[in-house]
Amino acid sequence: MGWKTYLDDKLKLEKWRWAGIMLLTAVFAGFFGWVYEFIFYYFDAGTGKFYMQGGNFLPWINIYAIGAAIIVPACWKIRKYPPLVFLVALLISGIVEFVGGWLVYTIGNGTRYWDYNTEILNFGNIGGFVCLRSVLIFGLSALMFMYLILPFFIWLSRKMSKKAFLTLAISLFALIMVDEIYNLLASKFFDWPDAMDFYRALGWEYLT
Repeated sequence: MGWKTYLDDKLKLEKWRWAGIMLLTAVFAGFFGWVYEFIFYYFDAGTGKFYMQGGNFLPWINIYAIGAAIIVPACWKIRKYPPLVFLVALLISGIVEFVGGWLVYTIGNGTRYWDYNTEILNFGNIGGFVCLRSVLIFGLSALMFMYLILPFFIWLSRKMSKKAFLTLAISLFALIMVDEIYNLLASKFFDWPDAMDFYRALGWEYLT
């Protein structure tokens, strides 16, 4: 699929194709977020070592998937205008990050999954929940996604049969969801060891 086709307003995707693409979007975005944080906190911690990120067995962080799942449909009709895509993605990611961090903090009685008050390059920091550096990176990441990853997913959906493409997308997403449900619900309800217990037993450390 050429760029002219991808940017054409007349490009229409079937519902099944959109469904598979959005599932793959969630999988890829969560993985991308894990890689980004794994690398960033190597420098942020200042200890010259890598720390395990997220709360899953698989390398995946859910808030990145949530953000991407909102950004992709929001930017689909404006994909001909990269600067506008960047601004919309920046705004959405800032809102998602702030609301997500604030809700966890409020409902969890002061719990924080991230805190920009303690991080490097935290200019534009608001309550530790969001900062300008983070949303700028997410905005740039959205450009990469909209103009590299998303066209690839569309191309993949056309190269594979409908059954094979949906099987791939559903299988990967289901694997992530099983991981999420176990760590968020089952491990706590049944008092089973979660992913963080598992990786700590292997010698990995988490930032606190």
